[in-house]
Amino acid sequence: MYSPDALAGLRVLDLTTLLAAPQIAAIMGDFGADVVKLEPLAGDPLRQIGIRRGEGSPAWAWVSRNKRALTLDLDHADGQQIFRRLALEADVLVENLTPGLRARWQCDYQSLASHNPRLVVVSVSCFGQTGPRAGEPGAGALAEAFAGFAHMNGESDGPPTLPSLPLGDAMTGFSGVIGALLACYWRDRTVTGSGRGQHVDVSMYEPILQLLGLPIATHDGQGVGPRRSGSRVAGGVPRNLYRGRDGRFLALSATTDAQVARVLRVIGRDWPEDHARYGNSAARLAVADELDALVASWIASHDRDPALAAFRAERVPVAPVNDLADVTRDSQIRARESVTTFLDPVMGTVSLVAPTPKLSASPGRHTHPGPDLSAHTDDVLRDWLALAPDEIARLRENKAI
Repeated sequence: MYSPDALAGLRVLDLTTLLAAPQIAAIMGDFGADVVKLEPLAGDPLRQIGIRRGEGSPAWAWVSRNKRALTLDLDHADGQQIFRRLALEADVLVENLTPGLRARWQCDYQSLASHNPRLVVVSVSCFGQTGPRAGEPGAGALAEAFAGFAHMNGESDGPPTLPSLPLGDAMTGFSGVIGALLACYWRDRTVTGSGRGQHVDVSMYEPILQLLGLPIATHDGQGVGPRRSGSRVAGGVPRNLYRGRDGRFLALSATTDAQVARVLRVIGRDWPEDHARYGNSAARLAVADELDALVASWIASHDRDPALAAFRAERVPVAPVNDLADVTRDSQIRARESVTTFLDPVMGTVSLVAPTPKLSASPGRHTHPGPDLSAHTDDVLRDWLALAPDEIARLRENKAI
């Protein structure tokens, strides 16, 4: 039967914990993959840590959306047997185990590939599977610091700053999905496909390096290059957050010659001498602080929304600086259904960011937030392994599931 889901039929085993690695399988689940989340009998620790809403975990609801939850004791002989059978049925396995657990549970790529040569194994760690730091523990914050993002973030005269949201974790999710799908395509393409899976090595710091691609390319290796500059960027002006007369902020990024010409019209500096001073990139970069200050001064003399309207009328790229309440109320976000809302039996209303990008024929969707502990154990064992009810009952009685 035809399914509109882009990844319908793809089976994914999720053997991850915490926040970064689980997002890989969650995104694949957004687009129709059958994702089975394997948890120890006591449950994933994310269920109990972090910000709480009543007895529930918003973080769990987010990173375990669309997944089916199965509890399994991988230190139990029967649990290991069930795991091997599940791995034989899977297309992709995602894991962020420590080296010790990986060896103990035989979840290294070589062991898994010898059992299921078609399996794509996505391994997530802070520093990757090779190099002198391989095996060191880490998290998104360490990746952001190690890869240079924290050093580039913050005011020019202030200290390095970590973002106030889990940027490294989200970037790890995107990187892992790209790697998993590339490996699946390579395995399955009909002309030159190998029919074999492969190992996808996802470090948490390398996706952050991608954000620093331009600064690294323009750095001379001797300390000369882009530096921490608040909301501005080297090589482009005006680009900043500007405060209006009413105290509300807008973002403006208009760095091409044509855009700057339109900015000058808005701020009343549409004179030949102004165009000579600011009209081409080399000239305005030499007086970047001056032009930024002119734009800031004009915006500061107007309330934010009229300033936005004035720039939009001249096709200058601008946007309001929204807080989270603004985001959920914004007409653009509502029109595109960029945030979806669920009624959770424990937490009440839960808002989840909708899948992205939007596909015209096979769009992503959320079916449910993170499930209850062991909510789908019986269903998965029946659907994937065709186990009979009495066999499932025996495994539960033996505490393997």
